[in-house]
Amino acid sequence: MTPRRVALIGLGMAVTPHAHSLIELGDKVEVVSAVSPSARRRQAFAQRFAFALDDSLEAVVRNPSIDIAAVLTPPNTHLEIATRLARAGKHILLEKPVEISSARAAELVRECREAGVTLGVVLQHRFKPAAERLAAIIADGGLGQIVNCSTSIRLWRPQAYYDEPGRGSLARDGGGALLTQGIHTLDLMLSLAGPVAEVRGYAMTSAVHRMETEDLVAAAVRFASGAVGVIEATTAAYPGEPERIQLIGTKGTAHLAGTALTVATHDGGREQLAADASAGGTGADPMAFPHHYHLGVWRDFLAALDERREPRVSGSEALKVHRLIDQLLAAGASEHKLNVTPT
Repeated sequence: MTPRRVALIGLGMAVTPHAHSLIELGDKVEVVSAVSPSARRRQAFAQRFAFALDDSLEAVVRNPSIDIAAVLTPPNTHLEIATRLARAGKHILLEKPVEISSARAAELVRECREAGVTLGVVLQHRFKPAAERLAAIIADGGLGQIVNCSTSIRLWRPQAYYDEPGRGSLARDGGGALLTQGIHTLDLMLSLAGPVAEVRGYAMTSAVHRMETEDLVAAAVRFASGAVGVIEATTAAYPGEPERIQLIGTKGTAHLAGTALTVATHDGGREQLAADASAGGTGADPMAFPHHYHLGVWRDFLAALDERREPRVSGSEALKVHRLIDQLLAAGASEHKLNVTPT
């Protein structure tokens, strides 16, 4: 089969795991363009990867031989860039989040659908082996009916991270600990436990950071299935911990911590998958993780094109986690709080 021809749009922090993945997929893809308007970023990228460079999106839009564009630019640019690419007939693999608001995200998904191109979103936590194993156990009924699902996202980002222009702002990023960091684990949680029907909680910017958006969220949730649980998400937890999803079912319990999984069932069954050696991006270096999960995203996306199906994390699938984040922030902003007067 002729290799798919790929362009990388954006050469910032997010590009590294994609570039390594595409090199590993060299028998299936050919990277024909790596695009950034920044000469400094093009030069830095060229020192690490031997891909052809371009300085504008126009070179990709006008090249009919390019099948796929990976959009790795800041969130507030996604709608405009993806619309131009979709109307030019390019399939799109989009870094999370889809856009800075659910309304703009839905518009982007609609543009791709109307253009007849495939849209995939990079939410790579679903492709971790431990997560895939847990999903299979749940699908096979190994935990029975899920009655509780609780998620803890306790990460660390120093103030220097948020001092970078646009970081943690509504205008560029659209959000903080939820939309920029927690979105990965929340997407995985939804894929395991299903949609959330009700949220009660808080969202705030703590005294740990100077930033516009939230760095601390705590909520109680009820799932559409009837299961209940809690969600906490922060980037103020020094030095950072593996994200955790804990599930209780009528047949057993499961504990997913980063890349490690422990399952115990009522019939005495036990299963464990050990964590890998990566830091997982939980601390000051957000890119401290291997590229293998991105490789899983790419393999699924390429298979989706070949099989003419939706990728595992399609645009419409990614909208689900955007809407959950809206629910969490709306609950945190609610004025209907219980005031208790000390006696």
